[in-house]
Amino acid sequence: MPKKAIGFDAVRKIALTLPDVEESTAYGSPALRVRGQLFAAIAINKSAEPNSLMVRMPFEERDALIAEQPDIYYLADHYAPYPCVLARLARVDPEALRDLLLMGWRFVSAQKKRPARTRRRR
Repeated sequence: MPKKAIGFDAVRKIALTLPDVEESTAYGSPALRVRGQLFAAIAINKSAEPNSLMVRMPFEERDALIAEQPDIYYLADHYAPYPCVLARLARVDPEALRDLLLMGWRFVSAQKKRPARTRRRR
């Protein structure tokens, strides 16, 4: 029996078990935030493969994941300058997905909260 592909509903269900996580959107696509800061989202840039999840993490951890499992984790040109990895949801195991989301949550949670942007009046 073939493995059922994971979708964003499964991602959301796992992520919402983590403290301070909220559902959101990023550029009109489903996303997850911790205390207002983006930590995971559907990768929508045309350089990403369909049904890919972007998860923020340190560059070193990203590089290690890609080196260990390039069939699951990868990087597209648009995302290369950012501390994140792309995961092929059709190939990721649910336990690995839980670990991946936890890595992203820890990375974003450890950062100091940036002050809210204010628009300048003209």
